[in-house]
Amino acid sequence: MSKKLQRKLREIVIGLALFAILMIWENTAGFPGMLGSRWGSLVLYLIPYLIAGRDVVKKCLLGIKNRQLLDECFLMTLATLGAFVTGENSEAVAVMLFYQVGEWFQSYAVGKSRKSITDMMDIAPEYANIEREDGTIEEVDPDEVEIGDILVIKAGEKIPVDGTVIEGSSMVNTSALTGESVPRSVGVSDDIISGCINGEGLLKIRANKKYEDSTVAQILELVENASSKKSKTENFITRFARYYTPVVVAGAVALALIPPMFYGNWMDWMMRACTFLVISCPCALVISVPLSFFGGIGAASNIGVLVKGSNYLELLAKLDTVVSDKTGTLTEGVFHVTKVVPADGVQEEEVLRKAAIVESLSTHPIAKSILAAYKGEFDPNLAEDAKNVSGQGLIAKVEGHTVYAGNKRLLTENGIAFTEVEDAESTIVYIAEDDRFLGAILISDEVKESAARAILEMKQEGVRKIAMLTGDRKGIAEAVGLKLGVDDIRSELLPGDKVHAVEELLGEIGNPDKDKLAFIGDGINDAPVLSRADVGIAMGSMGSDAAIEAADVVIMDDDIEKIPRTIRIAKHTVNIAYQNIVFALAVKILFLILGALGIAGMWWAVFADVGVAFLCILNSMRMLQKKGL
Repeated sequence: MSKKLQRKLREIVIGLALFAILMIWENTAGFPGMLGSRWGSLVLYLIPYLIAGRDVVKKCLLGIKNRQLLDECFLMTLATLGAFVTGENSEAVAVMLFYQVGEWFQSYAVGKSRKSITDMMDIAPEYANIEREDGTIEEVDPDEVEIGDILVIKAGEKIPVDGTVIEGSSMVNTSALTGESVPRSVGVSDDIISGCINGEGLLKIRANKKYEDSTVAQILELVENASSKKSKTENFITRFARYYTPVVVAGAVALALIPPMFYGNWMDWMMRACTFLVISCPCALVISVPLSFFGGIGAASNIGVLVKGSNYLELLAKLDTVVSDKTGTLTEGVFHVTKVVPADGVQEEEVLRKAAIVESLSTHPIAKSILAAYKGEFDPNLAEDAKNVSGQGLIAKVEGHTVYAGNKRLLTENGIAFTEVEDAESTIVYIAEDDRFLGAILISDEVKESAARAILEMKQEGVRKIAMLTGDRKGIAEAVGLKLGVDDIRSELLPGDKVHAVEELLGEIGNPDKDKLAFIGDGINDAPVLSRADVGIAMGSMGSDAAIEAADVVIMDDDIEKIPRTIRIAKHTVNIAYQNIVFALAVKILFLILGALGIAGMWWAVFADVGVAFLCILNSMRMLQKKGL
């Protein structure tokens, strides 16, 4: 609990204690002498009133000064002052005290719901140890780390920037990023991301990014901006409160002035007007609805899913169609060469060598698998004038010859005759040199064990259609899609084709306002389609920076089973928000009518305001218990 909350709690407890003493004193012995007069009673009750409620009165006066008076503080101050004027001193103090109790619980609830998100701020490293050329270690601010710097990470220290391990091995704790407590083993040549905590070993890493471009900095920026993107429900409540408050103030004034002209008894109608004001306070809606969404974002972060705003949480609850990339999303994205098919008169070693030289210029998983399969050595500078042909492959100059490495479309469009290789479940990379066909390399990828379960669970959560888009060949796509239970399989697509396919799928949705489409991807070529979908979901730890930047939801550890869990969290969040709206409005409308008729007094008004707000807050806080969804 923060010091501010502790101080506020002390003030409320002192105010409640004094109020209880005054109530007992007045109702048993009565106030003696001068204290028993109306003015003496007013002075006594003003003491606990100001101890507990002076900040409310202060905010009201500042609002009047700044011409922004129609808020909760204005309503509470006006209502309690009206109660003092009519001689209902105890009711005035009770209203202020219980309003402050409700406000305290609101602040406590907001702080608790923020904790699961702000805990992520602990992933920010405080320093970085740079190894200089003379072997000395210098401790610097992470912002001062440059690309290529050698960093020394001791046991228990945080990884300050994204990099590659060049010396040592260890187990790193990724729980702050992924929500999973299982440590990950890293060794020489492994990539490592910032925000993780080193285990027992000593690591030396080469910085691949500056701090501002690293994973940890991107996550912190997304967390800080998440609350600024409000859902439609939150925006509705904000607009509602903007018009609601002036209307109820006008209604209270009319209730205090018009009926007495016909029925008399000004004090009675003044008290009814004050009761009306207390009941009308919109804090239950203004606080509990955003709190529901904030709790939902927090619950998602607990399982290693970063939602960039409550508006995306609301969209996730309305998913009708989920579209997914294949490689690295539904499959492991870890390729391995299964077979080399050389052309007549060509050795397997030559095919692999030429392919490895060209693919050394690429970071694609297929390129890495070819490099891993080639056991020989070569000068990485052999490949020159490289050209990446989108959706086809690579072309480069190698030892004075033009080498092609890609799919059959690459060779066809460059007029190279080749022998087509048939294998429905493998990715095939064709290799040619100048106009001579060298052979083909067959590469396989494995389907994620969790993918089929994730698709089934998404359908159980109400997703009507699962589609898969891939640049891979039709045979591979259909083999993977049928194994996973995908409804719509589209293959051999270029990045632009994926956007077009998503446009078509969006057009197939019956009610675009009610039903939404999400796209799941991880590659840089997925960034355009992630932006086009209603909700873009990036697989974070393997995903490219462009994909993570374009996405609205980031799965930090590439576990696709967390998507249906996030959908469940989103649905619970929206349901709780709607429950709060219906309950708060129903109770307030009922008590506004009862208050105007004189049936409900000030004590009932306290329940209609503070009680309803408290119940709505407790309902919202249920989201923090949804870790097991």
